[in-house]
Amino acid sequence: MKNQLNRRDFIKTVAATGVGLVIGDDLLAALNHDVHSGPFRFGVAGAPMEKVRIGYVGVGGMGTAHVENLLKIEGAEIVAVCDIVESRVKRAQDMVEKAGFKRPDGYSKNDFDWQHVCERPDIDLVYSATPWQWHVPVSLAAMRSGKHAVTEVPAALTLDECWELVEAAEETGKYCIMMENCNYDKVEMMILNMVKKGMFGELLHAECGYLHDLRAVKYDMEGEGVWRRDFSMHRNGDLYPTHGLGPIMQCMDINRGNYFDYLVSFGTKTRGLHEYAVNRFGAGAPEAGEKFTLSDIVTTVIRTMNGETIVVTHDTSSPRPYSRDIMVQGTHGLVRKYPEPKIYIEGVSQTDDKWEPINEYLKKYQHPVWVELEGASAGAGHGGMDFIEDYRLINALLKGETPDMDVYDAVAMSVVTPLSELSIAREGKPVKFPDFTRGMWKKPRELPVMRV
Repeated sequence: MKNQLNRRDFIKTVAATGVGLVIGDDLLAALNHDVHSGPFRFGVAGAPMEKVRIGYVGVGGMGTAHVENLLKIEGAEIVAVCDIVESRVKRAQDMVEKAGFKRPDGYSKNDFDWQHVCERPDIDLVYSATPWQWHVPVSLAAMRSGKHAVTEVPAALTLDECWELVEAAEETGKYCIMMENCNYDKVEMMILNMVKKGMFGELLHAECGYLHDLRAVKYDMEGEGVWRRDFSMHRNGDLYPTHGLGPIMQCMDINRGNYFDYLVSFGTKTRGLHEYAVNRFGAGAPEAGEKFTLSDIVTTVIRTMNGETIVVTHDTSSPRPYSRDIMVQGTHGLVRKYPEPKIYIEGVSQTDDKWEPINEYLKKYQHPVWVELEGASAGAGHGGMDFIEDYRLINALLKGETPDMDVYDAVAMSVVTPLSELSIAREGKPVKFPDFTRGMWKKPRELPVMRV
């Protein structure tokens, strides 16, 4: 192995030579041969827990929604909450106390107060719902302090960060889980159930993405605009692939007998955020002078090892209705969610070559998880899927079962961001996916969410 370029040497070489994103295939290949550092976590469950003691880092909008869900889940105990905004910490503390539980300790002294949460011996699980750049530091500190790590999406922003998460999870034996709530959407779970029952035949193709007008959000200086617009200034790739790709990964058995092979990405011109700033703030305003790098629309095509293709679209700078553009197609038919859910299955649909509504299919093929939890999830965020996501995680830990996602799933989705950047920088050339599993993806294994 001493003549082989490992991951850390690769990063040093890129930094020293100023190559940046435009790198050769020989350097990229080095990421696929990193030294294996610990026991693989495929299918390995922890011991059952009497309760899950939680430290929560980042209690803004999404973090507060998770706290609200956790207060309704038996066996979850919130021990500490952390945020750089003291009023948010107090809000979360008040929520816990009002629900009849002991008031959690609060941390809000500085940007790094979350380290004290990770170091506490009375915590089993650290949640992170911070700005993206903090996801990896918090997750690494949690695992290295003997806690399971749970992070909002994306799990990581760079190739190096993806490898760091994998290595830390393997070295510590702790879970590193990305909270992809769209995996638990009612329609997406119905589609997954139908795929596993063979209703669409052998899968061939899928489409997905994140198509969401976030122009106002990126300029909201009381919220995500404080940090999110900065990514549009300095990076050009699919910055948010997981909401669409997560459900498709499950349908295509990625990391469970199948894997992403390579991708190609293309970006349009950059116009949307500048035009929005001029129209909202005026042509002479400082905001109108900001320069952006992110293409208004980024299109990525992925080919899997089993020969399927996936089109992933990122569009957060355009005036448009919301969509995750979900479509799954197989040898027997296809289903599409947006703009209206519709389906066609050869020999099953009542009219040849015509779409039909999914209503009757939803009654017949509703996923067992939704059958079990629809009542309990009523009123929770994003149509209930946020509660189901939290419930499934806590319930798995309490029972000593493997959670629905693992660190390999988290990085397989998250790495689309830096790989798409690389492909765009190389004028649409194909880029191979690093094999974070070192070949273990070839072994079929159960998708836990289908265990019920």
